[in-house]
Amino acid sequence: MQLNQLTERDNYFEDFVVGDVMKHVRSKTLEPLEQVLITNMVMNTASGHFDEEVMKSHPMGKRLSFGGVNIAMFVGMASQDTAENAIAELGMDKIRLQGPVFHGDTLTAYTEVLEVGPAEREDAGIVRFRHIGTKQDGSIVFEGERTVLIKRRSHWGAR
Repeated sequence: MQLNQLTERDNYFEDFVVGDVMKHVRSKTLEPLEQVLITNMVMNTASGHFDEEVMKSHPMGKRLSFGGVNIAMFVGMASQDTAENAIAELGMDKIRLQGPVFHGDTLTAYTEVLEVGPAEREDAGIVRFRHIGTKQDGSIVFEGERTVLIKRRSHWGAR
């Protein structure tokens, strides 16, 4: 299976091959309102996310998008192709926020398949992914690894 610019529901464990890289079809422009609502909801009240006047004198020059929201956006975009048949999310590691993201930036996600292997249960396998997130200028602003327990087509495909 060629994994490139997909948005699929049929990605089972057997479809993931180590070394495959995919660009996820849907990008997302971060709207100020959704940024503020989510950031408030998780109790992050840092002025860097809310106070435009304070940020004018900051080296960044304007309000920043909260990193937790950025991570969620990139993982969400990647999940359309990597976790539609997930049974469980097993972990996230090596998360790095590598550059600033601002309200109005457009984010795009890429995924590389790092490892595939058996699970303790016969109806699923374990896949480890590296997710990479970029802004509209192509700069990498996020990188992280995610391990997912994914259904095997041989057990779940005909259901």
